[in-house]
Amino acid sequence: MHQRPIGTATRGTTNPNRLRRMDRWIAATHGPALRRSDAPVAVDLGYGAAPWTAVELDVYKRQDPARVAAAQPYEREGLTFVHGGFEVPTSVRPVLIRAANVLRQYDEGEVAEVWQRLCARLAPGGLLVEGTCDEIGRRHVWVALGPEGPRTVTFATRLGSLERPSDLAERLPKALIHRNVPGEPVHAFLRDLDRAWATASPYASLGARQRWIAAVRAVSADWPLTDGVRRWRQGEITVRWSALRPVAG
Repeated sequence: MHQRPIGTATRGTTNPNRLRRMDRWIAATHGPALRRSDAPVAVDLGYGAAPWTAVELDVYKRQDPARVAAAQPYEREGLTFVHGGFEVPTSVRPVLIRAANVLRQYDEGEVAEVWQRLCARLAPGGLLVEGTCDEIGRRHVWVALGPEGPRTVTFATRLGSLERPSDLAERLPKALIHRNVPGEPVHAFLRDLDRAWATASPYASLGARQRWIAAVRAVSADWPLTDGVRRWRQGEITVRWSALRPVAG
């Protein structure tokens, strides 16, 4: 008997290259581990009304029935489109699940259960990347999770359009977006990054990239970052989840 997909259908449209920052980060930081799998399966969960992001994810790693049908012409060897939801209806456990702009329409209290359900579908050593970005992919924040749960939070931006780092707050994933208030770790982190960005203003004459690197280097003294200059140059900063985990209650 046909089972109804678990979850709510995504709201619709997406744009080509919208998730390129997430794709590049996945390929750069987790690509080698993911490619070690003998039969790697990657899932773009909730790819929207158009198949562009799934096609692009396939390039970087190498829902309703109407959307699946519309995407069929884009199928090729190694890329298929399936009607499903949080149950992730694949015959093989995926080494990667990407869920971008999916949970923003859910309540914060539902996030942990969805994370747990998706992580339970991962292959050993697999990765879930869940987050939110703006319409054209200039600002993006995502959480990386393994079968054991959340690991890191990454903030990524097009530096040329950045006024201050806390502008990224509007793209925090559902687990954090309502926690950007005094007393919460994510609020303190963005406050410190804003201060470091302001202090690094003399570097602006050398370009936004050099200013960002200086700001990130400054906050690294107080926050547990997991990346280095190579990723900072891309307009990224990755922090351990344990440092940004919401305060209980």
